[in-house]
Amino acid sequence: MAKPLRSDVIRLYKTLLYIGREYPKGTAYFKERLKSAFMKNKDETDPEKIQKLVARGEFVIKELEALYFLRKYRTMKKRYYEP
Repeated sequence: MAKPLRSDVIRLYKTLLYIGREYPKGTAYFKERLKSAFMKNKDETDPEKIQKLVARGEFVIKELEALYFLRKYRTMKKRYYEP
């Protein structure tokens, strides 16, 4: 794996670990699933395939952020508005 790809994968893993702290099912559940997803693709050597996997990981980051913002919005709405 080339150096830039390696650093991208490591950055993606660290970012997902950080974002996973607020996962609804818990940090341990998220960390276990994250590790298994990365271990499943650990032997990949094709740079194009690795870039596609990193892009998919970045998409997952955006989806998780949207999930968290929606959860926070719903909580705030429950606090300040009557049902």
